[in-house]
Amino acid sequence: MKLWENGAFLSGGKLGESVPGKNPADCAKNTISYSILQRHNTSGDASKLKIKFDKITSHDITYVGIIQTARASGLEKFPIPYVLTNCHNSLCAVGGTINEDDHMFGLTCAQKYGGIYVPPHQAVIHQFAREMLAKCGDMILGSDSHTRYGALGTMAIGEGGGELAKQLLGKTYDVNMPGVIAVYLTGSPVPGVGPQDVALAIIKAVFANGYVKNKVMEFVGPGVANLSADFRIGVDVMTTETTCLSSIWSTDEKIREFYSIHGREGDYKELNPGADAYYDGAIELDLGEIRPMIALPFHPSCAYTIEEVNKNLMDVLEETEKRAKVSFGDKVNFTLKNKVIDGKLYVDQGVIAGCAGGGFENICAAADILKGKDTGNGKFLLNVYPASMPVYMELMKNGAFASLVDAGAIVKTAFCGPCFGAGDTPANGALSIRHSTRNFPNREGSKIQNGQLASVALMDARSIAATAANKGFLTAATDLADGEFSKKKYFFDKTIYEKRVYDSKGVAHPEVQIQFGPNIKDWPEMQPLSDDILLKVVSEIHDPVTTTDELIPSGETSSFRSNPLGLAEFTLSRKDPAYVGRAKAVRDRSEEVKAEVSRAEKILEEKYPEFKGRIEKAGLGSTIYAVKPGDGSAREQAASCQRVLGASANIASDYATKRYRSNLINWGMIPFLYKQGESQNSVLLSEFSGENSRNLLPSGLPFANGDYIFVPGAKKMIAEKLPGVKAYAVRADGTTAEFDLATGDMTDDERKIIQAGCLINFYRG
Repeated sequence: MKLWENGAFLSGGKLGESVPGKNPADCAKNTISYSILQRHNTSGDASKLKIKFDKITSHDITYVGIIQTARASGLEKFPIPYVLTNCHNSLCAVGGTINEDDHMFGLTCAQKYGGIYVPPHQAVIHQFAREMLAKCGDMILGSDSHTRYGALGTMAIGEGGGELAKQLLGKTYDVNMPGVIAVYLTGSPVPGVGPQDVALAIIKAVFANGYVKNKVMEFVGPGVANLSADFRIGVDVMTTETTCLSSIWSTDEKIREFYSIHGREGDYKELNPGADAYYDGAIELDLGEIRPMIALPFHPSCAYTIEEVNKNLMDVLEETEKRAKVSFGDKVNFTLKNKVIDGKLYVDQGVIAGCAGGGFENICAAADILKGKDTGNGKFLLNVYPASMPVYMELMKNGAFASLVDAGAIVKTAFCGPCFGAGDTPANGALSIRHSTRNFPNREGSKIQNGQLASVALMDARSIAATAANKGFLTAATDLADGEFSKKKYFFDKTIYEKRVYDSKGVAHPEVQIQFGPNIKDWPEMQPLSDDILLKVVSEIHDPVTTTDELIPSGETSSFRSNPLGLAEFTLSRKDPAYVGRAKAVRDRSEEVKAEVSRAEKILEEKYPEFKGRIEKAGLGSTIYAVKPGDGSAREQAASCQRVLGASANIASDYATKRYRSNLINWGMIPFLYKQGESQNSVLLSEFSGENSRNLLPSGLPFANGDYIFVPGAKKMIAEKLPGVKAYAVRADGTTAEFDLATGDMTDDERKIIQAGCLINFYRG
């Protein structure tokens, strides 16, 4: 695999550094991405996009909050098709009636406002979108980070709920024109290699260096034609783990066939780059060189070939333990070396599920490998979740299920739970191999605060099946001598959805009464931004990356997402269990906090007389510091939970994804930037320069957990688009430190949202 250091032209079907007589700026307009984005851009400015999407989609741990936000902001009717799926809170056996209460809320809202409601177990959100929503040249916005339908010619973006609420209110998705990276494919995969293997190889190459961060990945090249639609879909959905903004693929007869199978051939259109298209970078990948992969805990980028793991097993496991130490510190002693039996790695569980693993071809391939074999009667177990009921039906008809069940696998219905900790949580200390999307710490459902720790490694369904056939010992699918695949043809039965899915056809019924369960609560009031702010640091995280799963855990907590204050009790519970108490003390102005504020005010006014009287009037809030927060899920609750606990800001060296930063802004929090150990300001603060490296603590920061930070002129900085602001820390020992904070670029509306206190306040105003 080759990553181009500079831009690349695609001319005559080949990549090159230049084309005589052509300039990059003009030829950048010839990408597929540019044409789709500009067709949806309403701003009149090709560099500052204001996107209106064709359709939007949500699942049952996000749509309640989104609709509640839109209702509070004046919603009367869904202006575009809005699909509400129920694939997350459909098996969580906690909280009594709250899951079905959310589902009835969703159904009655679809009836009242003119939406589409997909009942539990019918389909996972992204499979339904592929089958029923995708259209070549369209754009879809989803409130799930794996909203990726580029393989079908649909540019899709996963964002926090605030961005979907904006679309429901007729507003736009505002973003600078992103860079576009060509993913140039050649060759064909060898038998036994699947889409997850290709995806993990790409993620390994580009995640850490940020090569595609917030850019669009455009898949082109002769290798595309050698991949089936299902294979492309399996690679495409995992592009989210690269931190790219979106994806798009060139389309061909295999994609036409996909639309034809689903009764929607009219939605197909051939998409290809124009002549001499210019890309901001390029990834060259020979599919024939990819071998079965495994992403060891605790990130999809921690990927190796299975051959490498088996050859250097103890060394690889030692590397895994060192990475775990960064995340867990001394809280737990994580090891996988106890999984080594006679020199081989033994795994306890296999899962093939969801939007990444639950596709027709993945499960058929697994069934082919397992046919006539068995998984044994030991610890190892295998669970399979088809991504939709139409897929389920066809697997019943063609005999794939019979092969799986005969081998000892358990077949279940469409459900996203294994991907986020709400289903198939392994035993304490167990290792699960999964064809799903993520393997972050505790994402499989274990609770570190209760002394539990299991882990997940990501693999392709084919090698999971090979491992199952080998009774749980790690095995690459290419190692099986009889690795022939039946390549069964797929037939789609649309009547399954016609019988069960509520489709309003865009017709609203205002007379319908929304059904509220007792757990469904309105958002609490948010205060607007004051002229000056005083922040208490209530958590300090120095991991290289902090995921949204760590900010607000998934799993059984998901059932509480319709209750903002109830869910907030779980914020950072696995990473920093004391956070909630500290944040609430600031929000509620406890006696201890009042005394601390008084002390900070006295210290600052003695040293800086010009602040006399201002600190007392400053808006009081909390903040966390994290090096790079926000990787992973699009869940807005990673931000909203902090906000309802009284947060006014985050401070970070960088933000892992645009969507997390957008979530902070939509909930009225300032996304401050502080570049540790750098003069920083030449880039981030432009003409606003100052020293950031003086008077630092051993952590490299000018402040620590428990300290107070006074930010005078915070509102002025936001309102007047100033490049930065001087901040003043008051430490526990009474010393002070001056340092600079920036925010980076923001749109005019984003600045107004922060000043208003949140998106709801902005639209009410």
